[in-house]
Amino acid sequence: MSAIATTRRGIFPRPTKTTGITSWLTTVDHKRIGIMYGVAALFFFVVGGLEALLIRAQLAGPNGEILSADAYNQIFTMHGLTMVFFVVMPLGAAFMNYLLPLQLGARDVAFPRINALSLWVWLAAGIFLYSAVLFDGLPNGSWVNYSPLAGQLGPDPASLTIPDAAAVHQSRMLFYSLGLQIAGVASLASAVNFITTVLNMRAPGMTLMRMPVFTWMTFVVAFLLLFAMPVIGIALWQLMFQVRFAAPFYDPTNGGDPVLWQHMFWLFGHPEVYIMILPAFGIISEILPVFSRKPLFGYSAIVFSGIAIGFMGWGVWAHHMFTAGLGPVADASFGIATMFIAVPTGIKIFNWMGTMWGGQIRFTTPMLFSIGLVSMFTIGGLSGVTHALVPHDTQQHDTYYIVAHFHYVLFGGALFGLFGGIYFWFPKMFGHLLNEKIGKLHFALMLIGFNLTFAPMHLLGLNGMPRRYYTYADGMGWNFWNAIVGIGSLIIAASFIVFVVNIWMSRKNPAAGADPWDARSVEWLTSSPPPVHNFDEIPTISDRDELWYRKYTQAPDAEPVRVPAGGSTDNPGGPYGDRVSGKTAKELGIHMPDSSWFPLTLSLGLPIAAYGVFYEGATMIALLAVGGIITFGSMIGWALEPSAEGDH
Repeated sequence: MSAIATTRRGIFPRPTKTTGITSWLTTVDHKRIGIMYGVAALFFFVVGGLEALLIRAQLAGPNGEILSADAYNQIFTMHGLTMVFFVVMPLGAAFMNYLLPLQLGARDVAFPRINALSLWVWLAAGIFLYSAVLFDGLPNGSWVNYSPLAGQLGPDPASLTIPDAAAVHQSRMLFYSLGLQIAGVASLASAVNFITTVLNMRAPGMTLMRMPVFTWMTFVVAFLLLFAMPVIGIALWQLMFQVRFAAPFYDPTNGGDPVLWQHMFWLFGHPEVYIMILPAFGIISEILPVFSRKPLFGYSAIVFSGIAIGFMGWGVWAHHMFTAGLGPVADASFGIATMFIAVPTGIKIFNWMGTMWGGQIRFTTPMLFSIGLVSMFTIGGLSGVTHALVPHDTQQHDTYYIVAHFHYVLFGGALFGLFGGIYFWFPKMFGHLLNEKIGKLHFALMLIGFNLTFAPMHLLGLNGMPRRYYTYADGMGWNFWNAIVGIGSLIIAASFIVFVVNIWMSRKNPAAGADPWDARSVEWLTSSPPPVHNFDEIPTISDRDELWYRKYTQAPDAEPVRVPAGGSTDNPGGPYGDRVSGKTAKELGIHMPDSSWFPLTLSLGLPIAAYGVFYEGATMIALLAVGGIITFGSMIGWALEPSAEGDH
């Protein structure tokens, strides 16, 4: 052991416990980070769901008085922000963090500590954003935050509850701007990490075209994040300077252009749609072949259609702006591009149907959620294509028809797929299955509640009900369908309670084993749950469905025959030649990254510095200094800290 390494370890002592809260706060294990992403995202799902229930209670009948106009705007805004940035995106990130190294046959991601940093920075952003309720109130400009309305200055400092009489005019949109900027740091860190992992850490023999589809979709999403987050980052910085320092970027009375915000936001916002949906596409592309007992139909077509969606997603942003007066040439161009982007999505749908066609289908809970995604997303996709028609979009743009469309895409698409993934990989993560009967009840309630909630919104929109209104008068013809929507939202809430009960009761379920579903991909080679080092020996990959061909040989009649436990002539290692031995990484001589406090402490500095923006004078300087010292001090400690067990 070198003297320098010894000194470093003395200056920066590390937590050595493998259990307890400290081990979770300091972990750099991609599996634990994935689990924490998932748990936190499900907590935010409860918060966002309660906000949705308040919205529907307010609109269940005419002249609702449950929420004031201001309270409704806050709840409505935070529901959108929460579901997009703190539920759907991080649930996808949970699977990416947990599964990417396992599906690649690797021991961890390329940069384990940056992986931990992304988790804590994202969580700090969520806490910071919701802390606005302790000050002047939550953001209230809707999740799209259109200027110039959203850029107006806040109330006089005398009306604020923050303990500083010298506070500047505060806008709730400052929390919006700074909170999403902090969250963007987490997304960029994850993007670089995942791209590097895919390019450099694949197991021997795993070519790009042997990677599981979920890994491919993670790869595409990482590139989308890498290029999309800086766009919204610039827009958010400009918004912050406008609100805080009266910069003119989006203020038409000061030489700015409010349409610029729309371009910046949607140039990020439409790739963002695919950042949310592509992980779910990858998940069901793993589930459907397992429960159809067939290889994925058209693997190459599905992979390249996912890549095409990533590319084409950059060319359709202005279909959100057909009512902004861009002119006929721009409207026609983006309308045509919107029609074209439906093609790769349609390719995926037909390939998923081809996978199920003729298969030996098992209607397990993961399979039901996957089929639910295919059907519900198809409905949402078809209603989306109607908005490629500019006159149609102009009529329906600010109505509940749009609300119905994007919920069919993001709830019926992304969330159905993500819940299917939870049921599918839960035994891999925790070592036991969820209850199938309760799981199917969860699916049935969620499907019924979802359609009762969002299908009537198409009719409400076609009947002229505008979105973003906190109340409506009697006699408009909207009462009945709004009541149905309210009932549907309660059924969705009941379905989630059933899901939580299933999670709680699963603690008593027997061990599931390494491969309870008779799966096909590499992550099922190792034990359930996997050890810290994932595999005793990095597997050598010889086929796209590596595990399947270790378990089965092809009989002359084309029916698969199970390989005996001791192996066969073609596969002498048996079906699980790379099963872990139960030995620790240290016993096997494998050096894994050490735990570290610095990702957590670094993340704490960012919101502290962000609070400084709300103040003037000494308070601003003090908060910025404290936040900066924590952030940069953590960076220095991180740089001096040994990175792995073998470095000290």
